[in-house]
Amino acid sequence: MEMLTQLLPFVFLIAIMYFVIIRPQQQEAKKRQAMIEALKKGDKVVTNGGIIVTIYKVEEAFLSVKMNEDVVVKIVKDSIARKYEDEA
Repeated sequence: MEMLTQLLPFVFLIAIMYFVIIRPQQQEAKKRQAMIEALKKGDKVVTNGGIIVTIYKVEEAFLSVKMNEDVVVKIVKDSIARKYEDEA
């Protein structure tokens, strides 16, 4: 019984860390993965480098993106930061 009362604060600390730190990170990762899987040709996205590009072709692990009319670059899907929303 005495050992249980000594371990109880550690159990509460681990539970608090799970609900405050670990669980929100897992939910954010799931949302990001769903966003990446939903990308399709013609979507405008922002890369982790801050470059706004248009998706030209979707492959298994890569995306071919157009930087302008003449330049098509192949990038890894994980390098997409977010979808680009026009502010105009």
